[in-house]
Amino acid sequence: MLEQVHAFDELATRDGFNRSLRHFKFISTVIGDFESRRNIADTLSERLADKSIEPRQVLPTLNAILVDKYHYLCRSRNLTESFEDFDSLTQTVGTWRAVDLVVAYFHPELGVVVVNPKNREHWEVVRALKKNELVTVFAGAFGETERDKKYGDAIALLISLMEGGKVKTPAVLTKGRFVFRKTAPVAAPAPAKASRKARGRPARAARGAIAVAAAAAPVSTLPAYSSAGSSSAAAAPAAAPSAQSGAPKKMTPMYAIPVTNELFHNGNVEAWKKIIQSYTTKYPGLDVYVFYEGERIHDINTLFKWGKVKHGSAIMIAVAGDDIRDVAKLQRYLKQGASHMFEAFLKAQVGAILNLF
Repeated sequence: MLEQVHAFDELATRDGFNRSLRHFKFISTVIGDFESRRNIADTLSERLADKSIEPRQVLPTLNAILVDKYHYLCRSRNLTESFEDFDSLTQTVGTWRAVDLVVAYFHPELGVVVVNPKNREHWEVVRALKKNELVTVFAGAFGETERDKKYGDAIALLISLMEGGKVKTPAVLTKGRFVFRKTAPVAAPAPAKASRKARGRPARAARGAIAVAAAAAPVSTLPAYSSAGSSSAAAAPAAAPSAQSGAPKKMTPMYAIPVTNELFHNGNVEAWKKIIQSYTTKYPGLDVYVFYEGERIHDINTLFKWGKVKHGSAIMIAVAGDDIRDVAKLQRYLKQGASHMFEAFLKAQVGAILNLF
């Protein structure tokens, strides 16, 4: 195996060391929940919601616990069809008592969304599975490390469901103890406060932190990370775009903004840019996504090229973030910006940000 020369570089600074220490302690907590037969997606979703972990910790946690330590089967696939009927999917998968399932969906805007397919609330974040997007499905039985054909069958059936297929549940999947039950969120452990003496002595504080880590997460409970190439499971998600550390976890449905001007020209484009700038300035934690003909528009100026957006067309928008607000007002302004009344947004001084929200 090739030597990883920079494998421990993050531990060279206090911030890096403490960040890694928090992750190790978090892994120990997740293992405790997991071994009490709690679906790991439920635990991770709660931790992401209360911001006690970062989105970039999700994939390493899934691989360390599900794949490397407990030997779950997994399979990655680019979906061949779009899908939205999560009520029927949840109802079907909820009867599969013989298997524990986790889905990692690589959402093009939200990053990695981890889902317990038996928990209907998790699908609310996804809203829709899109054709050609990547999903990875994990299947196993918590601490039972023995491989079984039924796990592979469950993965194949779940992928078929996510592509809109009709499946017949084998009797072997209905017999077991793995039933989803909604539980109260588990409170994240409060960070320990350093004493005044410890703050004055960094070296002693670091030694104390190592001792705390050893007590909270014994070596025997930590997952043994596999060498590169030892698991095909980790390789597939790694090929997908990684989620940013600040990735939003909620997204509105897409709303249609009709173009009522004769042409969505440069004036309409500039009006939209000012409206969206005003919105994101008022709510810096929110992002506005623009779509046209199923394609994400990263640069609104491209909507003006060659006059491709004409009267009667519809541009789709969605808002993503934690505390989503004023979407109706945003829609109203964007509708005006896509009409012949766009000039109202261009009268401000150059470089000024409109106070619309």
